Amino acid sequence: MGKWGPLIVLSLAQFLMVIDQAVMNVSISQLVDDFDTDVTAIQGVITFYALTMAMLMITGGKVGDILGRRRTFAIGHLVYAAGSALTAVSWSVGSLLVGWSILEGIGAALVLPALVALVAANYSGQDRVAAFGVIGGVAGAGIAVGPIIGGFFTTNLSWRWVFVGEVALALVIVALVGVVRDAPVDRKPKLDVVGAVLTALGLGLVVVGALQSSVWGWLLPRDSPIEPFGFALTPFVITAGLLVLWLFKRWQEHRERSGRDPLVKLALMAVPPVRSGLGSFLAQNIILLGIFFTLPLYFQIVLGFDALETGIRMLPISIAMLLTSSSGPLLAKRIAPKRIVQAGFVTLVLAAFLLLGRIDPELDDVAVSVALVVLGVGMGLIASQLGNVIQSSVGAADRGEAGGLQYTAQQLGSALGTALIGAVVIGALVSAFVNNVESNEEVPGEIAEAVAVAVNDKASFVPSGQVSVGLLDAGVDASTADRIVTDYEAAQLDALKLGLLIAALIALGALTLTGDLPGEPLAGDDDETDQEPAAG
Repeated sequence: MGKWGPLIVLSLAQFLMVIDQAVMNVSISQLVDDFDTDVTAIQGVITFYALTMAMLMITGGKVGDILGRRRTFAIGHLVYAAGSALTAVSWSVGSLLVGWSILEGIGAALVLPALVALVAANYSGQDRVAAFGVIGGVAGAGIAVGPIIGGFFTTNLSWRWVFVGEVALALVIVALVGVVRDAPVDRKPKLDVVGAVLTALGLGLVVVGALQSSVWGWLLPRDSPIEPFGFALTPFVITAGLLVLWLFKRWQEHRERSGRDPLVKLALMAVPPVRSGLGSFLAQNIILLGIFFTLPLYFQIVLGFDALETGIRMLPISIAMLLTSSSGPLLAKRIAPKRIVQAGFVTLVLAAFLLLGRIDPELDDVAVSVALVVLGVGMGLIASQLGNVIQSSVGAADRGEAGGLQYTAQQLGSALGTALIGAVVIGALVSAFVNNVESNEEVPGEIAEAVAVAVNDKASFVPSGQVSVGLLDAGVDASTADRIVTDYEAAQLDALKLGLLIAALIALGALTLTGDLPGEPLAGDDDETDQEPAAG
């Protein structure tokens, strides 16, 4: 297949790993209907997919060091294919969770760290810079066509056919894996099982706490299963996760002192560009997935568009991200990665505020499309640089671990983005709706009180028509129901705007994470990239 044959195979893998998350986001309404559930449950499934990858990505990188990166890459695709097959025939939220969130998540955790190590092993110098730019561009392409593919199949056939196609693509990649040169490892390490359990448990608790905050409440309890000291369970779960991660750090230090292989070398985290790159990846994916969760709610739930219409309207962000991220090699020759990434985050702030001004009951197609193009440009600028920065900052032997850390940061950001901004949106919806109803003098006090109790007991982002039907079925007269529905529609818009505002603030804060990114254009020279990470 020639010089670029390995990159074709690796690009197909990157495309496969990103496409179905975009599919799921535009298919939320159909998934809710198919499985007779609510938005919160589907939000949980989407979050758990990213969470599974975040929990296991570091371990997946280490498995690649033990079994070999190419073999792990192939095994991961077989696991991923099995998960896609189960997803395609899933009959309940539980089976969807096992197939998509767990099996596909495990497969991706094996594939992705190996993928970046294989890119670095198959290309050097400016070819490596170009290869990572292509990989970033392909990720953008997956995001670009994902909503269209998902929208087309969901609207005209079924979202299930997308996963049938994923099975076929995964098997094609396994058949072609022989054209990819393996990334050799000097010495096969031992797997740190205790470390793997600690990191998975710690990351899992943090994300689950953030996800459940929309149900349990952040501090004051809403529907919390228990109420320690009168507070919601959320802060205690998140704190427990942070404590477990601290224990993981101490365990890694103990393993290194005793001469045993740690799950991840803490020295990698001490390399300034790696540390800064990981923080930037985390912030970028919190913003990206938070917005990709928020916008479909606006298009589908508020405006009533189907999945295909939603995918078409989200296409500007994806095309802009594809084109901008593909320009990475050209930009990297002239501009320092630090400046490119900083420009990306500033652009994201601008995009979020442009969207804030366009969340209205009536869609302004042109203005929203412009805002989404700006958003895609910001995402593309960031995506075009960070992968090469991290891989170029460590030695060849550490690229698997660095890839594991890279994708852990990305998937942790994806999980937190869906969970955190999703929780903010749901929480704001409840607060604004209750406040609107209680302050509406045209709604009788006893009805307003009953609405407040019902909303606080079971909150979800649903179409206003569903609220109207529920009120009428509960015996509320039509005129009062109309007033309450109007209050609910206003609360929906306020909640979505708050979610976008949080995304803008995260982008602004992310600028503080970019300080240690390279301040000069990267040459892509192997003599530099093969240094020991501690020397970095």
